[in-house]
Amino acid sequence: MNLLTRIARTLLIGLSLTGVYGCNGAATHTATIRPSYDNATGRLKELAYDANGNGSVDTWTEMDGSRPLRSRVDINEDGKIDRWEEYDENGGLAKVGFSRTNNGKPDAWVFSGADGKVRRIEISSTGDSSRIDRWEYYDAAQSGPDGRGALVRAEEDTTHDGRPDKWETYEHGILKTVAFDENGNGRPTRRLIYSSTARVVIESDPDASGRLAEHVDVR
Repeated sequence: MNLLTRIARTLLIGLSLTGVYGCNGAATHTATIRPSYDNATGRLKELAYDANGNGSVDTWTEMDGSRPLRSRVDINEDGKIDRWEEYDENGGLAKVGFSRTNNGKPDAWVFSGADGKVRRIEISSTGDSSRIDRWEYYDAAQSGPDGRGALVRAEEDTTHDGRPDKWETYEHGILKTVAFDENGNGRPTRRLIYSSTARVVIESDPDASGRLAEHVDVR
């Protein structure tokens, strides 16, 4: 199996997760791949890939010889990139970016573990991929939507100063607590505790150690 065939097969596997392919994993059309080489060195520098074989390139993968660096994918072929993939030094998938607003720019990144299941999602509420302000953490051992495991905790930077000031915890994907830093010292000053989806306790007034001292039952 030559290099281009191996890379094409890798791209087929990745794109099958995005709905490009049918339920049985086979391409609905004949996929094509077009390589580009560096004129000076002759090294492979990019692969342009027509995943569904309709004559329009929808995936561009930057290459360093045989090693993939990053890919850009226009899944719905509307002229705007809507999926970004970055690879580690071994050519394995390191993270996948998405555009939640479909504006051609990534605003959320998904990180997976060695088993391929989601471990963390980083989100930019402003649409600036360089300014992440929400971090979600998932437990692959717990069942969750889309087979990605359950959300167990999240951190959020609501003031956009580069530091989390809101913390959430979940049990089996259901919100359990929300804590807030209301004075900017990096520690919670107020915590809401929920039972199912109903708020039941408010804790506030931290002591010198940061322990929240006041408990108000609001059931």
